[in-house]
Amino acid sequence: MRDLKSLFDLSGRVALVTGGAGFIGSTIADALAELGASIAVVDLRRNAIEEVCSRLRNERGAETVAIPVDLEDEMALRTIPAVTVQMFGRIDILVNCAALVGTCDLEGWGVPFADQSAKTWRRALEVNLTAPFILSQICADELAKSGHGSIVNLLSIYGLSGPDERLYEGTSMGNPAAYGAGKAGLLQLTRHLATTLAPNVRCNAITPGGVERHQSPAFVERYIARTPLQRMAVEEDLKGAAAFLASDASSYVTGQNIVVDGGWTAW
Repeated sequence: MRDLKSLFDLSGRVALVTGGAGFIGSTIADALAELGASIAVVDLRRNAIEEVCSRLRNERGAETVAIPVDLEDEMALRTIPAVTVQMFGRIDILVNCAALVGTCDLEGWGVPFADQSAKTWRRALEVNLTAPFILSQICADELAKSGHGSIVNLLSIYGLSGPDERLYEGTSMGNPAAYGAGKAGLLQLTRHLATTLAPNVRCNAITPGGVERHQSPAFVERYIARTPLQRMAVEEDLKGAAAFLASDASSYVTGQNIVVDGGWTAW
């Protein structure tokens, strides 16, 4: 019987992390690098990706590759697995973290429902749902060959429950319908992949609660008031779930959703 250290060991494995230059994506990349994985960091911003790769090399001793890609560009998206395999020879873990989030500065996005744009809705679904579908599809063979293939999708509590609009009153914040709809769709895609890619590839999800990002004090106060653990999340709260689902510690877990929300959805 392997010990816990062996079960969580990712030495020799390769993780492909989309949104890898973002707050959550870079934290998950760091967690997997800490456990020994090499990391392919995918994001839109080349400079930000390079900074993450440099940090992972210097602080974790990880091998890395920076892959700047616009996930709305399907042709560019489809080059990602080949670049990763060319660099590392394999793909063992796919983390679909990239997303257009509620704070994105897009026309017709974080505004009242009546003013939300259909064009922006389509863009959000392209990044938040279609890109994970395509990447999972074109990485599936490499993940199956791994012997440890694992897909981890990042969701949101707004893919599980409707927004409480009272939280946003008097602030500039909003909650786009496309965000929650895309995340709910990603949960169903997780279940679909868990059954269709089995037994060679596992697929699970992590659902974070709201993450503290210097939001309006009024919003933070209201959010905390309805959270049992009485605080917003920080990025570090997601490291354990990511490590578990990416590693052999969860080798008999697939089709599941770990909700890391401080109890938000338990009410």
